[in-house]
Amino acid sequence: MKKQTIGAIKLVSLVALGLVFLSLKLMSASTSVDVKAQNNQIVASQDEQSFDQTQALDTLRKRIAGQENKPAEEVFKNIRMLKGVPAARLLKIMELGYARSLGVNCAHCHVAGGWEKDDKPTKQIARDMVTMAAAINNEYLKKIKNLKSETPIINCTTCHRGQTKPALNLPESPPKQGPAALGQRLPP
Repeated sequence: MKKQTIGAIKLVSLVALGLVFLSLKLMSASTSVDVKAQNNQIVASQDEQSFDQTQALDTLRKRIAGQENKPAEEVFKNIRMLKGVPAARLLKIMELGYARSLGVNCAHCHVAGGWEKDDKPTKQIARDMVTMAAAINNEYLKKIKNLKSETPIINCTTCHRGQTKPALNLPESPPKQGPAALGQRLPP
């Protein structure tokens, strides 16, 4: 193999390993959740279970009416990430980019009605993960030669796949393929 390819493989391996360790560290910092061992899902807190996301987003959209195109930091309090993003777009990013990517609702990171509060550790974890993803997208992926995409990116869904805890292990055995997967016997 070429030295550049080996270097790129090493870089990707280091980044992946860093992501695993960062995910483990950040997940252990969250104090308000219990892990279900059988499927790597995290049990929603009581706040999350009783939270009506559709209603909350409707209320927020009404509250920002006429200010949808203003920068989010001019409309909302305590905006540290995504500064300059229009207020209406910020709500969509939170709803589809974060909540859906992690299979949670707004109450996972936010105090309902006190959106600006930093009371939940998951809010800072999300900020740190956004910073991590930006570093990977803006620094590391650009250094990997011969990727199929000219502008490769990662986002929350890349690792989380609709679950709060990223999958850290592969299945014990690969999935069956061919006739055996369909329960058919192979000819003798």
